[in-house]
Amino acid sequence: MSLNKKLIALDEFINQALYDSKNGFYMKKNPFGVKGDFITSPNISILFSEMLSVWTVAFWQNLKCPKKINLIELGSGNGQMIYDMINAFKNFPYFFKLCKIFILEKSPYLRKVQNKKLKEFNIKWIKNINEIKSGHNIFIANEFFDALPIKQFFKINNKWMERFVILDKNNNKRFVNIKSNINKIEKKLGFNISKNQKIIEYSPLGLKYLKKISKKINPKKGCLLIIDYGYLNNSMKNTLLAVRKHQNANVLSKIGNSDITHKLNFKIIKKITNNLKLKCQAITSQRNFLINLGIKERAEILSRNLPFSKKVDIYYRLKRLIDNSQMGDLFKVMLITNKKINFKTGFKHD
Repeated sequence: MSLNKKLIALDEFINQALYDSKNGFYMKKNPFGVKGDFITSPNISILFSEMLSVWTVAFWQNLKCPKKINLIELGSGNGQMIYDMINAFKNFPYFFKLCKIFILEKSPYLRKVQNKKLKEFNIKWIKNINEIKSGHNIFIANEFFDALPIKQFFKINNKWMERFVILDKNNNKRFVNIKSNINKIEKKLGFNISKNQKIIEYSPLGLKYLKKISKKINPKKGCLLIIDYGYLNNSMKNTLLAVRKHQNANVLSKIGNSDITHKLNFKIIKKITNNLKLKCQAITSQRNFLINLGIKERAEILSRNLPFSKKVDIYYRLKRLIDNSQMGDLFKVMLITNKKINFKTGFKHD
């Protein structure tokens, strides 16, 4: 992919690499699964999506079972998660009948993949969160926010510098740092993000999404469930990463053919949440969340009366989801609601 500027801010560079209408990584291919570039939890085991279904119904019940409920998946990938969730909802017929399902998907290519997989279900695809009416809205974002472009800032010689990508006369790409007024960034965010930091990462687009979602879950009781890989340190760090064919890659090479991602700092998201007058109910690891919801017990039920080889496969996949050396601790789960809600299911043992 050729860039249309000689000097481009990092988030613009990532946006072109991932979402350019012709050559963007997510706009021209299905990168999910063993044959793709990376694999996500719903593609590892149906158990993951089943636990999310149980959690979703429990949240709805906590709202006293309203007769109108919207479930919005932010970025549906290959459609596997919502496919398995809908099938699990059939075990809760009243909820299944009432729930309207929406998918926010930017990629026309992935929309086609999702349409094909989900053709038997009544789903509405949207391009903008503003298409969702205010009501009881449940937003689920599994590996959504890590795919949004970020800005990076580095404190060098006591001055804040923003990272850009520059092209030389031979079209070679390299990073360059340019002096920045961090006060402008902090004004947009609404808090002092630079305090005690040497590195800052944040997504302007992610902030826009959080602001829009806040307007959809604040007037009536609703929520945003974020499942993503990230960390809880007070100090931010450089987490920019490219992935291609399940291997780490160079961010500045194979543009449009590699995913560019980052790890979320959940403490920063919590601060943004507070500024938006929302409530962070809790943050926990994917391991704790899934175990609290009963994933081990569900695996036991599924594996009953199965041949040994199939039992092994179920537990191998379960281990990938919950083992601390695999996805169990790498991924965090965060629940954001309006301030009137108290709901901790999945986040602590009863």
